Amino acid sequence: MKSNTITWFFCILFFAIGVLNAFIIHIVPGALYILLSLLYLPKANLLLKMKFGFSLPMAAKIGLGLVALWGTLAVGDLAERFGL
Repeated sequence: MKSNTITWFFCILFFAIGVLNAFIIHIVPGALYILLSLLYLPKANLLLKMKFGFSLPMAAKIGLGLVALWGTLAVGDLAERFGL
């Protein structure tokens, strides 16, 4: 249950960041964040396992999410726009 909550949190967070980037900054980083948010959907792990034969462990998803979040809020264009 805890891992499902974490994945939904990152999914919604990166989708929102993607929409903000698409409208305020540029469509390309927005699209990349929206694609990143799809990685955190609960069925994405199952789809990766079926199509490609591997799945991402929860620790890798959390690590990737924290690095992407740090890059967005610390040094990204969105952080500069809002003065974070």
